[in-house]
Amino acid sequence: MNSCNDQQKIVADVLKTIARSEAIKEYVQRSPELYRLLYAAARRFVTGETAEAALETADRLSACGYRVSLEYIGENTVDRAACREAQAAFLRLIDEAGRRQVDAAVSFDLSHIGLSLDPGLAEAHLREMAEAASLQGVTLMISMEESAKTERILRLYQKIASLHANVGITVQAHLHRSPADLTRLLTLPGRIRLVKGAYKEPAEVALPRGEELNLRYLQLVERCVAAEHPISIATHDPQLIRLMEQKGYLHLPFVEMEMLYGIQPELSKQLLEQGVKLRIYLTYGTEWYLYLCHRLAEYPPNLFVALADMQDPARTAQIPY
Repeated sequence: MNSCNDQQKIVADVLKTIARSEAIKEYVQRSPELYRLLYAAARRFVTGETAEAALETADRLSACGYRVSLEYIGENTVDRAACREAQAAFLRLIDEAGRRQVDAAVSFDLSHIGLSLDPGLAEAHLREMAEAASLQGVTLMISMEESAKTERILRLYQKIASLHANVGITVQAHLHRSPADLTRLLTLPGRIRLVKGAYKEPAEVALPRGEELNLRYLQLVERCVAAEHPISIATHDPQLIRLMEQKGYLHLPFVEMEMLYGIQPELSKQLLEQGVKLRIYLTYGTEWYLYLCHRLAEYPPNLFVALADMQDPARTAQIPY
């Protein structure tokens, strides 16, 4: 009989597979009853469906001393008009973050603004966003997507980062290529956000969750620290957090922690009270299906929490930070 850990790995794998199913996502979006139920679960991790909801949450957390990262959820957009609409939404978000004078980053997938349709369109959109963000004193953070897109994302980032120091990049520690990629990225000024990696990838491309991945994650952090390079340590793994705390990394001036909204808010509060520079990642929009699946896949016991949230949506009215 499988152990509990084996069963959780199976559940995580199933959730990652479901996450990539356009047919299931479209079925959810067409079904008012199913949409309502799953959205009640997603609300633990998503601030809402509008920019106003995200900005209100950002104001609340900023008043408590947190930094924030804002994202309008979406990816793999293949309609030119939809790509322009997404970019316009990001420009408004940049403007609002600057006007409110909060310590904000704006995060996004390059495939949301055109990479999957036309790399030239994505580059034009990114250049305009980088210039607007620079004027507003806002950081842009490019998210990382499936491994098939990694090289295209890094090449475009390298072009923009050489011109705009306020643009950062995400690195997925589970990819076998990431140690070599980090060598390239450490020559650029932008902040590096280090995550474990949420996408389902084959064994020849990425490590599974476990001790080997934790070791690689720690090694990548150590390389950034040795280079005194700006880094966002984006993990909720208590073992890794304890190790990096013991090594003194969390209080270095160029280091910040980043945690997802709705995940272990008590730990976020504890770290903030200890003087750790902590950024909370806030998402909004109607394309929350993939995001919800990934959050549940990262910690399958959250399925029980999701069921309770569906039964009583008031449980997620305001996550306690």
